[in-house]
Amino acid sequence: MNTMTLWSISPWSFAALAAAALLVGFSKTAVSGANTVSLAIFAAVLPARASTGVLLPVLIVGDVLAVLTYRRHAHWPTLWRLFPAVAVGVVLGTLFLIRADDAIVRTSIGAILLLMASVTLWRRRRAGQAEEPGPGSVTTSAGRLKARSYGVLGGFTTMVANAGGPVMSMYLLSAGFRKLGFLGTSAFFFLIVNVSKVPFSVGLGLIDGRSLLLDAALALFVVPGAFLGKWAVKRINQRLFEALVIVATVVGGVQLLLR
Repeated sequence: MNTMTLWSISPWSFAALAAAALLVGFSKTAVSGANTVSLAIFAAVLPARASTGVLLPVLIVGDVLAVLTYRRHAHWPTLWRLFPAVAVGVVLGTLFLIRADDAIVRTSIGAILLLMASVTLWRRRRAGQAEEPGPGSVTTSAGRLKARSYGVLGGFTTMVANAGGPVMSMYLLSAGFRKLGFLGTSAFFFLIVNVSKVPFSVGLGLIDGRSLLLDAALALFVVPGAFLGKWAVKRINQRLFEALVIVATVVGGVQLLLR
């Protein structure tokens, strides 16, 4: 199994992973998509494939904290529209991981993230913020088609590199979600999706008892990050919130392409 253990990394490497884990907590309760920076840190410190297995349980800890914080703000019609397409994307991502090397994975996901950010900016410039359709649009034919498209992409990217956050961020922004609805819906979405990915990751040899020991140590840093995010989000207005999400997505995409 290509997993990593707590005792196989240096103190400096652990410090970098701890900082990334703190950022995971912050991103889950404040600026979704910012954890693409965490993804890059994990992949820089650990072997790329092993990093996805170590990062997944850390993300789940952040998801639990986000659900506890924003559970009253989830929009379930959107979630039910997304889940079938996401399941297809997860299966495709698993098949892709079996055959693709790290370079192909990074380039593909980086290109997808930049494309999603570009499409969102174009749509918002053309329509204007005041004319966004809102979460209720998921019940229209166009809304269902968009949910399926983003769902497959989100499932694929979250399976191959835990990078589904920016894709779903672009979908929720394009659907006109406000700040708390955005955070509540994404919290439940990623808790359910990330937990469902665990058997696939175990089957691929990316998670075992030894790697979970490293996760247990890193989880301690997710909690303060989540509390910091909860404090910060109350002080971020809607326009700044949306700008930060888009910037985080672009940064994550560029990082993946340049690595």
